[in-house]
Amino acid sequence: MATILTLLSSELIRQYYAEGFWRDETIYALVAAHARRAPDAYAVRDRYRRVSYGELVAAADRLATDLARRGIKPGQRIAVWLPSRIECAVALTACSRNGYVCCPSLHRDHTVADVLGLLTRIRAAALVAQSGYGADADRRDIFADLSGVASLRHIYRLEPLNEGHHLFPDVEAQAIPEPLKQDPNQIVYLAFTSGTTGDPKGVMHSDNTLLANARAMASDWGIHAGSVVYSLSPLSHNLGFGAMVMALTAGAELVVHDLPKGASLADRVVETNTSFMVGVPTHANDLLQEMSGRDLKRLGRLQGFRISGAAASPELVTGLLERGVVPQSGYGMTEACSHQYTLPGDEPRLIVETSGRACAGYEIRIWRSDDRDVEAEIGEVGEIGGRGASLMLGYFDDQQATEDSFNAQGYFMTGDLGWMDANGYLRVTGRKKDVIIRGGHNIYPARLEALAMRHAAIERAAAIPVRDARLGEKVCLAVVYRAGGRLEPEGLLAHLDAAGLSKYDMPEYVLELDHMPTTASGKMRKRDLVERMERREVRPVPVRWQPLPSEHENSAGRSGRGDATCSSSP
Repeated sequence: MATILTLLSSELIRQYYAEGFWRDETIYALVAAHARRAPDAYAVRDRYRRVSYGELVAAADRLATDLARRGIKPGQRIAVWLPSRIECAVALTACSRNGYVCCPSLHRDHTVADVLGLLTRIRAAALVAQSGYGADADRRDIFADLSGVASLRHIYRLEPLNEGHHLFPDVEAQAIPEPLKQDPNQIVYLAFTSGTTGDPKGVMHSDNTLLANARAMASDWGIHAGSVVYSLSPLSHNLGFGAMVMALTAGAELVVHDLPKGASLADRVVETNTSFMVGVPTHANDLLQEMSGRDLKRLGRLQGFRISGAAASPELVTGLLERGVVPQSGYGMTEACSHQYTLPGDEPRLIVETSGRACAGYEIRIWRSDDRDVEAEIGEVGEIGGRGASLMLGYFDDQQATEDSFNAQGYFMTGDLGWMDANGYLRVTGRKKDVIIRGGHNIYPARLEALAMRHAAIERAAAIPVRDARLGEKVCLAVVYRAGGRLEPEGLLAHLDAAGLSKYDMPEYVLELDHMPTTASGKMRKRDLVERMERREVRPVPVRWQPLPSEHENSAGRSGRGDATCSSSP
């Protein structure tokens, strides 16, 4: 029985089944079918292990049965806080089998407090987590604090990977009952996303909404049972999660990115026989730089690379094409999956300038910026809206946010601006959402600013983007100090750390100002600051956060504190 309020309706079910975008298959049913057809075909691979479809289904059966034995019911949430490893695929498959909701978007840059808050909010019934993982793992142990999450019925503690590590070794083998779930329209995936404030919203997807997009992209880009899909994006992120679902849908092998620092990505691509990669521009730039440095003209059987999160530069597109790799530019979001992308036969100009066209089963339209219920003209910039078979089924426990996200015609309004040409190719021109994207990682200015202004010396603070050739953007924190008050840049970062800011969100530039440019109503004019920096009228100071060793690493150290370095060079 479904227990979660969603946008699902008999009308949607009839429409998308009739059009063939939704089917009577769950993710588990597809994976189990692959296992019956080719049990020894490889399904997922990490640095130490490589499991077949038969082994993946067996592990998912054991986990699902163990969850049911512990009283967990269909519709309840299973949280997953892991780095990219095979157990992520096991957890998703087990949830699809028994009707549980998989919640894997707990990230490396989350703190223990972040995760505890999300566990409480979703009323998680079980947690799968790795010891020593997270932004403040050197200071706090998630497992020591879980007693405060009243909804938890069981905790699966995994240790960091090493040679010979087994899948869920503490889950005992037992009689395996029939799958509890047959309905692919029930919620299977709950992912957290945020707008400019960074306040998380829980995006709900069913097996069918996920599979609609996965089937479309696999068909358009030739992903099949003989393919190897390498996800450079973490499986906790929607981009990596989507790559996993696509690979499992097609019966392909998924390779997760867990190389040690300094290891060769190019060698790993060849070793794993990768045919298609998924990542952000930073990943693609790193790979191209390595190939150029080693004068590699080809990279095994690699033929395609989905580049998401930011635009691909002309140099990047040209460089990959010269080496036999076709980049895929695209546009998507957690709420609608990766619905927009270029195709293998598109001209290089379209890969650079556009985000492609909507895939089968999804449509977008541009709506007037000043009236989201009035459609814009072809070529006119407006807000991007979309609808289709891969669209979410609403926000978890947030009826207001769900209602506010749609216009009168039933299109999901993205908050992003763009325009579309007569052939349906989308150009994204900007974001209403005030998010800084550093190498594919979203940093939310409002939270950073609020933490900065907790210090008595700071009167105003504004987090703004600084262009970066490799990462796309870095964070600059512009500050106005109160009369008689001032902090050195390293002191400012130490304050942010003490206030709870993740080390992955730390500013990399600090800009001191006499006053903050504002509108007549008092709102900060961040665009003015960005333009002044680009004209070099103001020069921020580079600064780098360097945490000191924790007490158990250095008995003379100060646990929970850090250091910073800065220089005056631009």
